[in-house]
Amino acid sequence: MNTTDQKKLVLVWDFPIRVFHWLLVVSFTGAWITSESEAQQMIHYAFGYSAITLVAFRLLWGVVGTRYARFTQFIKKPAETLNYIKLLIAGNKHIGLGHNPAGAIVMISLLGLIILIGLTGYLIVKEFLGDVMSEAHEVLANLTLILIGIHVTGAIIMSFLQKQNLIKSMVTGKKQGFPDQAIKYPMNLAGLLLGIGWAYFFYQVISGALPTLIQ
Repeated sequence: MNTTDQKKLVLVWDFPIRVFHWLLVVSFTGAWITSESEAQQMIHYAFGYSAITLVAFRLLWGVVGTRYARFTQFIKKPAETLNYIKLLIAGNKHIGLGHNPAGAIVMISLLGLIILIGLTGYLIVKEFLGDVMSEAHEVLANLTLILIGIHVTGAIIMSFLQKQNLIKSMVTGKKQGFPDQAIKYPMNLAGLLLGIGWAYFFYQVISGALPTLIQ
């Protein structure tokens, strides 16, 4: 039977998940920083569209990825999610190694918002509905920024509750757990290909090789 003193660092987050996470941070931050500059418009497009490709990958990986990457592992029914939140407020700790049901709500919302940001951005490029799309684009970006703040705050709070650095775990891929809770394969090649694919797509957009996306 497992006991607490048998816990050790085990691999939870595969390499593609970690690459996705940090490249999405880079993409959103880059798009935000360049959003008001006409001189950096192509860079803004490149970061924005790259974020969409990352979300597309995450949706795929949520179906075919490793154990803790799969949506079935952390997306629960509304009643289960509500019960989890009540238990968390009551002081109960989340004992699972993957995303918790409350965090899943934020994560799925972020993915949805990024898709909508990309869609409105594309419609702005195509001059569809003019100011309406511009306003929607800005509102969605601000909502995303708020959710990111909630996500980071939640990660910090849960780090204290679980007594382990959850932000660091998204770098190393490891958390404290039992050996049988670890994923078997880090999927390094898939993560490397994701990084290369992101860089290539970014370059294609910024170089103007994909004119339908920028004019």
